[in-house]
Amino acid sequence: MIKALLQTAPIDTLNAVQAEIAAVAEKLTTTPPSELLTDLIDSAVAFGLKVIAAFVIYFIGAWLIKKIKKILTRIFEKRQTDEAIASFVQSIVSIAMTIMLIIITIGALGIDTTSIAALLAGGGMAIGMALNGTVQNFAGGIMIILFKPFKADDFVEVGGYSGTVVEVSITSTKLRTTDNRIIIIPNGVISNGTINNYSHLPLRRLDLTVDVEYGTSAEKTCEAVSELIKADTRILTSSVEGAADPFVALSALKDSSIQFVIRVWVKSEDYWNVNFDLIAKIYEELPKKGINFPYPKLDVNILNK
Repeated sequence: MIKALLQTAPIDTLNAVQAEIAAVAEKLTTTPPSELLTDLIDSAVAFGLKVIAAFVIYFIGAWLIKKIKKILTRIFEKRQTDEAIASFVQSIVSIAMTIMLIIITIGALGIDTTSIAALLAGGGMAIGMALNGTVQNFAGGIMIILFKPFKADDFVEVGGYSGTVVEVSITSTKLRTTDNRIIIIPNGVISNGTINNYSHLPLRRLDLTVDVEYGTSAEKTCEAVSELIKADTRILTSSVEGAADPFVALSALKDSSIQFVIRVWVKSEDYWNVNFDLIAKIYEELPKKGINFPYPKLDVNILNK
């Protein structure tokens, strides 16, 4: 193997190796044994001192890293930082400082660390390129945890899916859909997309439209719908901050019907229950008051020639 390496090595390298071997051989043959022993002892002592220094540096550095981690823990606890981001930051700091400590320790032994630093830089770049998507998810997770566009138990629409937020981790977010499925969405997709949070605010406006047949009194229809709204205690009025009084009005004249718009304010948790209940009441109660719903009509005229 050595012979093969020597055959393929550059000429300058071979010459340098040969010169070094010749110098060592000359020193061994020309230096008295007592002097050689003295040089060997001096070299061993010098190397031993370097090893001791390296051990001292390593243990002091390890103690400092533990101390810094404890300080970070106290800072995060005092500021009530999210556990996921606190753990992530502590891990990054610990890994970076440990790598620096290893390089410094190796340097204390007299070993050139330039090549090691270059190797770490190249390896870091290669890992970063290979884990590009994962790094993006990490960054997205940090953005979500820092800015908190949603939290656990919020009902959101993200990444083309809607559901209740079950868990927010540093790389992904879990949603539970209304049909009880778990959807795991990478945080990179969420942070680069549109987030629709239905639970962020305490109140929501419910908009409905009702079509009735032509010839129906607009005033009578508005009064009938208003009575149904007043009977539901879950529907809010302007006395509640952020809400407005219920609104009912004729909004459009369509081909086969006239259309009324209904706008009411409710608590976010009551939104769907009020929506379905109000539709059912309108369907059941309006016909009792002579307000009928339209059916599609088609007029056919036959001309006799």
